[in-house]
Amino acid sequence: MSDIIIKEIPYNKGKYRCTSSKEFNDFLDFPFKLFKHDKMFVPPLYTDERNTFNKKINPALEWCEYKIFLAYKNGELAGRIAGIINNKANEIWKRKYIRFGWFDTVDDSAVAKALLDAVIEWGRSRGLNRIVGPMGFTDMDKEGMMVEGFDTLCPMASLYNPAYYPVIMEKLGFVKEVDWVQYEIPASQPVPEKMSRINNRIKDKYNLKIVEGLSKNEMAKRYGRKIFVALNKAFEGLYGYVPLTDGMIDYYVKQYLPFLNKDLICLVVDEHDDVVAFGISMPTLSKALQKSKGKLLPFGWVHLLKALKNYECIDLYLNGVDPQWQNKGIHSIYYAKMNENYIRLGSKTAIANPQLETNQAANIWTKYDSKIAIRRRAYIKEI
Repeated sequence: MSDIIIKEIPYNKGKYRCTSSKEFNDFLDFPFKLFKHDKMFVPPLYTDERNTFNKKINPALEWCEYKIFLAYKNGELAGRIAGIINNKANEIWKRKYIRFGWFDTVDDSAVAKALLDAVIEWGRSRGLNRIVGPMGFTDMDKEGMMVEGFDTLCPMASLYNPAYYPVIMEKLGFVKEVDWVQYEIPASQPVPEKMSRINNRIKDKYNLKIVEGLSKNEMAKRYGRKIFVALNKAFEGLYGYVPLTDGMIDYYVKQYLPFLNKDLICLVVDEHDDVVAFGISMPTLSKALQKSKGKLLPFGWVHLLKALKNYECIDLYLNGVDPQWQNKGIHSIYYAKMNENYIRLGSKTAIANPQLETNQAANIWTKYDSKIAIRRRAYIKEI
């Protein structure tokens, strides 16, 4: 019988994670080693992973608690997991959930059970009654375990896992909580003529306009915060969502907007110049991250810069409509505009970020020649 040992990575003086510790580095490095020969694995950006667990950098840690565990089998590192208590989400949604994330394991249900049990034990000690995941600290983190679409290369902002993960979860008694789907859309297909006519009528009727003629820096300065204000409104009421605070908005503006390509986003504003709908996309960085192994140095940045100039495959990152403007057809305006740009740039394929399967208000993809490429699942279990 094999020996499985679970080790918790200690805090540094109770304030910040000791991010220079060997164990924390092992936690970050584990998926890179586990999937070293897996051609479908898309590494995360290593510095972003490290910063996510630093309270000095990530404002979500003001109300989220976490513990990190490593699993060793026969003396070898065999798995990792983070247990997360999002106190604000539990308060808003009146739940007693503990989340698990950053979950990776060898193909061994005993290792997976030991990792999950460590999180469950912590949750029980805090009076919580269900474990759910994989999820992050916020909805801007990666979430949802792949259950379909293992032959599709994941976008940078999505989790990767091999096919044995959901098999293990179900073997351990976890069941579906919610699913997200990711659509694949041929980016070169023309905008339906009927949709173009309707979009023009909608803009005229509601005195809306598409933001154009600004540089990337001008757009970020003028509309950066407004995008996330609109995102808060658009995502309110969706599964488990916690509104972004001013500090988090500043954090994400700084993290995401420097990468914006003004040809790959569309902002729809009203007569007061407020963002009422938005679509943000980027050239896929998946293959560049594979080549760079998720690191910028010494030469990883070269691969990423080249990828940012290659428009063949597009990742659709964020899209949404202010609820006051939903059900008026406005969601199709931003995608139609981006679609025109994709055609001009010679793009061939676009893959959307995870979308709740129940969020039909955001589903414009069925109006195009599209298919569900990846399905993701949050698993839940009573503890």
